[in-house]
Amino acid sequence: MTAPPRHILSLSGGKDSAALAVYMRDRVPEMEYIFHDTDKELPETYSYLNRLEALLGKRITYTTPEHSFDKWLAVYGGMIPSNHRRWCTRMLKLKPFEQYVGDDPVFNYIGLRADESREGYISHKPNITPVYPFREAGMVRADIIRILKDSGIGLPEFTDWGRTRSGCYFCFYQQKIEWVFLKERYPDLFRQAKEYEHANKLNGNPFYWNGDEPLENLERPERMAEIKANWERSRLRAKQNRANRPLVQILGGLEDDDDDESEGCLICQL
Repeated sequence: MTAPPRHILSLSGGKDSAALAVYMRDRVPEMEYIFHDTDKELPETYSYLNRLEALLGKRITYTTPEHSFDKWLAVYGGMIPSNHRRWCTRMLKLKPFEQYVGDDPVFNYIGLRADESREGYISHKPNITPVYPFREAGMVRADIIRILKDSGIGLPEFTDWGRTRSGCYFCFYQQKIEWVFLKERYPDLFRQAKEYEHANKLNGNPFYWNGDEPLENLERPERMAEIKANWERSRLRAKQNRANRPLVQILGGLEDDDDDESEGCLICQL
């Protein structure tokens, strides 16, 4: 006898997956909520998940990878992950999810919006069927913000100090300005991220989190000031561009470019 399909929603600690959990709470009462804990998350991520758990009235299951980030880093020869070496997503997020699911038939609910073009990094196991409620309903960013506001949970706390995405504190998808904010907010985490770069110099191939710029260069006061100035100019241009956009785009929620997560890992950033 075939077991009935399970309904699973993976949370990242970000706004889209949180909004999807709220949206689906009463639509699929048997939903399972899980979070793949890398042990490299920001403190605000855990705080947000605790608040979400209280709102859902249902336990969020935390999965733990078989091996830690540092173990996998050693396996991969000290080669820190990047856009072209995304072993972190594969080994710390996707693999634990597939192990948690097993061979049961599963509907996996994914918070991709109708105003996003990315497809993401998802499982292709034949027993896992992806479901995209926001896309199916034509829901865009403005709808997600409305869900979070109306529910009372709001946006993740890390957005208060300039972080635009969930995921590990050293995520290579961060913008330079986000590295600056991390340095100012959590200097110890910044130091730890910098130490991972130094370790890679031992094998003759200096891999950096932020393209070809090491964090020891980025944290120089004059460099941080330069990045902040460039960021302010970019924000000003974005505001000017938004002022010139058709009203229909603004009402559709497309005016907030600063929070675009389209370059991040799907399973990490939703």
